[in-house]
Amino acid sequence: MARHATDATSLLVRYAAQHRDPRNIATHLAGIPLIVFALGALLSQPALWALSTPWGAAGLTPAVLVWLATTLWYLSRGLPGLGVAVSAANGALLCAAALLLSNESSSAWLSWGLAALALGWCCQWVGHYYEGPKPAKTLNLSGLLTGPMFVVAEALFAMGCLRRLKADIERQAGPTQVRNLAMPAG
Repeated sequence: MARHATDATSLLVRYAAQHRDPRNIATHLAGIPLIVFALGALLSQPALWALSTPWGAAGLTPAVLVWLATTLWYLSRGLPGLGVAVSAANGALLCAAALLLSNESSSAWLSWGLAALALGWCCQWVGHYYEGPKPAKTLNLSGLLTGPMFVVAEALFAMGCLRRLKADIERQAGPTQVRNLAMPAG
């Protein structure tokens, strides 16, 4: 059965093809959540609608709107269980950013968001030093959304889940392997 180019498996295979070195995958396991946290921080202002809770202010922010839109995207990729897991992980990171920074001044909120974003992207670049190829030259929305899905899938693979998906990815993108840094990237 032919797959559509935007289904989860096809997206993950394309992403995995440039992420086969375990050191690169490890840096992405740190960097991508930092980037999602950073976006949660940077998009937690302004509150479009707010209410007070025992844990601080909560309400409708640009971060919530982005989370809702991306959740719909993840759930529509053909693997609803993975979509729920990615959306839950992203939601937890966005909530953590909002809760941790809810009582901070605007300069601290902005500083934390930008610092986490820079650190997350630095992790990506370090990982691609090991991999060889630089991160994708053309960043499109689908590619950016696939990163968190890849990280959650890798975490689930490590727990022994989604064996069939892992096998599909490895069959099409190849197995993970440590690249010899003395050899040119191929």
